[in-house]
Amino acid sequence: MADDTFVNLNLNTEMPLPQQRETVLEFFGRVQKSYPSMRNFFARETGDFVLEEDKDQPAYRWMSLETKRICSGFVNPPSIDEAMKQHFLALDLAPYMLSVSPLDCEAMDFLMGFDFAYKGNHDELVAEAFGSGSLMESLLSTPGSRALKFDPSITISLDETCRRQCRLSIETRTNAYQVRRNDFGEEPISVYFTVRQYGSQAHDSSLSATFNELREAAETLLQEHVVEQVLKPLAAAISRR
Repeated sequence: MADDTFVNLNLNTEMPLPQQRETVLEFFGRVQKSYPSMRNFFARETGDFVLEEDKDQPAYRWMSLETKRICSGFVNPPSIDEAMKQHFLALDLAPYMLSVSPLDCEAMDFLMGFDFAYKGNHDELVAEAFGSGSLMESLLSTPGSRALKFDPSITISLDETCRRQCRLSIETRTNAYQVRRNDFGEEPISVYFTVRQYGSQAHDSSLSATFNELREAAETLLQEHVVEQVLKPLAAAISRR
C-alpha cells in the first residue's frame, strides 16, 4: 500500500551517552562487523554520530548515537524480523559498550512508518480520506475553503499506569505557498505508528525483551486498527486522484 516502509528503534536515556572517540568508534565498529555494508560514518553539526548504508538503494539500514538517544532504522526491510535483528544488536551492545542500564531507560519506542508519494495538496487528500462525518467536514465545506493543515494524531494508553502508550499520526508536508501557486513538492505523506514504554525498567529486565513486547503489541494494533482504517483509505484516496 505504501511506497516506502520503515521499522525503527528509539531508546531514550536519562543520562548522556558516552561521546568519547574511542567508545563511539568501537560501538559502530561492532555494528559494522555484523553489517559490513554499513560503511558511511559521519558526525552531524548537532554532535550526533551516524552509520548507514548507501541511501540510493531501495532498502537500507542506519543507526545513530545522539546525546541521550540511540536510534536504529531499516527502510523497506524484507521483513520485520530482519529489522528486529539489527535493533536487537543495538540493544544488546548498549549495556556493555555505552553503559546503558534498564534504570537509565527514559523511554523506548517501536516505530513503524509508511510513506505515500503524492504530488498535490496533502492536507486536502488526508481530509478527503478521513474528514467524512466529523466537525472537520463541516468546516471544509465552507465555500471557497481549501485545506491547509490536516494532520490528525492520537495517543492512547495501553495499561492502567499509562507507562505504555501508542501514538498514530499522519504528517503532511504541504504549505500555503504551494497551495497558492498550485505547485507541489515531491515529499511524501507519512503515517507514523509508535508503541512506547516510559520509565526505568526492573534491574533484571532485558531491553531486547521489552522491545519485543512493544513489537508484538504494535503488530496486533496495526492489523486490528491501522491497516484497514488508515493505510488502505489513504492509498485509495491517492489512487482516485
